[in-house]
Amino acid sequence: MGDASVLLLGATGLVGGECLKLLVTRDDYRRIVVPVRSPLQDTPRDSRVEVHTIDFERIGDFASLFAVDHVISCLGTTIAKAGSRERFRRVDFHYTYETARRAAGEGASHLLLVTAMGADTSSRIFYNRVKGDLEEAVRGLPFRSVSIFRPSIILGDRRESRAGESAGKVLAALFGFAIPSRYKPVAARDIARAMLAVARESPPGIRIVESDAIRRIARNAIA
Repeated sequence: MGDASVLLLGATGLVGGECLKLLVTRDDYRRIVVPVRSPLQDTPRDSRVEVHTIDFERIGDFASLFAVDHVISCLGTTIAKAGSRERFRRVDFHYTYETARRAAGEGASHLLLVTAMGADTSSRIFYNRVKGDLEEAVRGLPFRSVSIFRPSIILGDRRESRAGESAGKVLAALFGFAIPSRYKPVAARDIARAMLAVARESPPGIRIVESDAIRRIARNAIA
């Protein structure tokens, strides 16, 4: 797979940042395309990494970026940060879907997508419903492989605090032994390790990978 190329979406976020850190330590890809909405704080000194600050509202202007083999999508925000439900959906659904759609059109074979535990098109929770809508939409794209990662609470050092995740950390510390494995928090680095491990294998078809499987794959992944 060393001659392959990958597009990493969401590199300024927690999971995407961990993916980028791992990607530059490995020789899985000869080209690592990183489209971002705002500049990276620390751009890796690696000639394979191409960082492009783009306007996702004019995504069609950046067609050359989508000619890749794999897409790793970790893009996501919060309603509070986005400012409205409409803006949240624009980022989490539209930007992600349009990137995946264009990459599929250019021949990309594998989409690896982070959504969330509870993603469901019929959910009463808006956040989960958007994630479910995204999952449903990408299933219809012509990828050979679609791997959807549904982590529970994500652990790691964020730039911004998320109240639900902070509460989850407390509950996990107090009652972690009693929480079913698929609901337990999962480290951002483990998600990244699992995504790259699945990318290496690229089994055909559509798969859902939840927190317990994410941790298991990460444990068994090549360092």
